[in-house]
Amino acid sequence: MAETVLITGGAGFIGRYVADALLAEGHRVRVLDSLIDQVHGGRGRPEALHRDVELIEGDVRDEAAVAGALKGSDAVIHLAAEVGVGQSMYAVDRYVSVNDLGTAVLFQQLIARPVRRVVVASSMSIYGEGLYRSQDGTLVENAVRVPRTRPDQPWDPVDAAGTPLVPVPTPETKRPNLASVYALTKYVQEQLTLTLSPVYGMEGVALRLWNAYGPGQALSNPYTGVLAIFASRIANGNRPLVFEDGAQRRDFVHVADVARAFRLALARPEAAGGIYNIGSGEDRTVTEVATRLAESMGRPDLPPEITGKARTGDVRHNIPDIGKAQAELGYAAATDFGEGLAELAEWVARQERDTAQDRVAEARRELEARGLVG
Repeated sequence: MAETVLITGGAGFIGRYVADALLAEGHRVRVLDSLIDQVHGGRGRPEALHRDVELIEGDVRDEAAVAGALKGSDAVIHLAAEVGVGQSMYAVDRYVSVNDLGTAVLFQQLIARPVRRVVVASSMSIYGEGLYRSQDGTLVENAVRVPRTRPDQPWDPVDAAGTPLVPVPTPETKRPNLASVYALTKYVQEQLTLTLSPVYGMEGVALRLWNAYGPGQALSNPYTGVLAIFASRIANGNRPLVFEDGAQRRDFVHVADVARAFRLALARPEAAGGIYNIGSGEDRTVTEVATRLAESMGRPDLPPEITGKARTGDVRHNIPDIGKAQAELGYAAATDFGEGLAELAEWVARQERDTAQDRVAEARRELEARGLVG
């Protein structure tokens, strides 16, 4: 049955793909978005936002704007958030205000205007380090890395004997380990949704997203997804910066697959009250990803620059177990990684110069000035 779906933060990268997926199913889509400069560059309504989407420009912390956006809405997809682990460690008030106060304002208004279901975008970051296995096969949920004081010390978490632990897929049952302000705020968003929704007759669902990538990501935002940051560097003739030794493992999931997950989470009756990992199911080292992107962009002469330094709040390995999403949502990532990189490279090549400004050095200076890189 067609519904009117409100997407908070829906003019952003993921939101635009979610809107397209919902429109294709016959839903009416309304977006509430503040169009912040860091993401949208002061350009107003994004060209990529479908013309059939009703856009309300407003802040998720504004009670009147939220109340107006909720009128006539049947469901909510809550994407509105400040995004960036590193930046969250010094822009603390901003991240807590937008992410957590914004979610509180949304639910305060939902009390008077309840909807059928609220699906919130949570994050892999709430796990901190992913799940590991020791050499004897014991699963380790609470792996902690000791800061390196010598070059010969391992980057990986180790067991009591000093042997590196082996990363394994992380299930939703792993206990949170909140290592950054961003992670804290995403966990609050998730838990507010799952706690308050059933109290007021609504259904809450949380999707814990891994590293989304694809055409349309903000190339000039140095705190966006890592592939967009790498692409901006390469487009400007600079080598992508990779922290630590580059062997940290991540899962990269195409934004179209993420949008499909939101569509399924909105529709499947069995999803109510659930938490789901959303990734591709394939993990890679960050060095491999940077290298393959440079090759896809026709710049194999720009191999990644390995910094040998760590950022506060970063984790070593975190890869998802997506079995629950597959079983209960019918979710599966459909985009081949190589094809996704080629699509991203083609899109970047079509962008005007000012849409891919390389601001990584500026962001790094901000972190270093605050002692957040070492």
